Amino acid sequence: MIPGDGTRSVLITGCSTGIGRATALHLASRGFAVYATARRPETLEELGRAGCRTLRLDVTDEVSMQAALDAVERDGGIVDVLVNNAGYGLEGPIEELSLDKIRAQFETNLFGPTRLTQMVLPAMRERRRGRIINISSVGGRITTPGTGAYHASKHALEALSDALRFELRGFGVDVVVVEPGAIKSRWVDTAVRGLEDRIQPSGPYAKFNRAVVKQMYGAHEGLLGLAAGPPEAVARVIERAITATRPRRRYPVPAAAQLLIGLHHWLPSSVWDAFMRRMYPSPGVDD
Repeated sequence: MIPGDGTRSVLITGCSTGIGRATALHLASRGFAVYATARRPETLEELGRAGCRTLRLDVTDEVSMQAALDAVERDGGIVDVLVNNAGYGLEGPIEELSLDKIRAQFETNLFGPTRLTQMVLPAMRERRRGRIINISSVGGRITTPGTGAYHASKHALEALSDALRFELRGFGVDVVVVEPGAIKSRWVDTAVRGLEDRIQPSGPYAKFNRAVVKQMYGAHEGLLGLAAGPPEAVARVIERAITATRPRRRYPVPAAAQLLIGLHHWLPSSVWDAFMRRMYPSPGVDD
């Protein structure tokens, strides 16, 4: 078990901004030995000053993943906890997304975390202790229009986590999923900007795409944005997932995320679809 083992080392991916950055700062302030990683290590200077060890790690590049793990070993450390946080959102209707873009989405959100998990597991199994924290999303439990590729990658991460949880329990390794909902960070700006750049004014999905942009901004700003949480709220939940003797399988955050997941679970699919049609114009119908 992780609790009670003294100083715990935590390797976190995607620490340049948002949840990853907040988590690295929070855990370092709580006495964890934090290895904060990102594709561009120059973005991690603040984390280095806060006491984190900073490393380059690109989850789409196995050579960089191995180099980061080698650096942890040279530092005399071990990975007690892996936080698979790196990820991004690819937005837009499926027809308009190239397969290359969809593959890249899965490389970052699913295949990278899968391979990094495989790489840390032998040592965890040998010590018979460890914890894998996979940062999924409310989007791993529900699907909203215009975000199918992103949701598919997070649904897959949820399924992978469920399988790993069963496979690793006997080795003393826990697998936990954290499911952020609307979080105030630059994540949404990056996702929306990518979609805005691809909108074709005369295309069949133009009105729909503009509605997706509006809904995404609305979930993080204005009145709806009041329910959005800060990245620090997710960091505190991740700490709970690390330190709990018997961690929950899933931790939705903030409270609105739990409500949305519950609503989706209990509503019939036909009612959920009708709810979505009230929020988004239907391509080919409401043009």
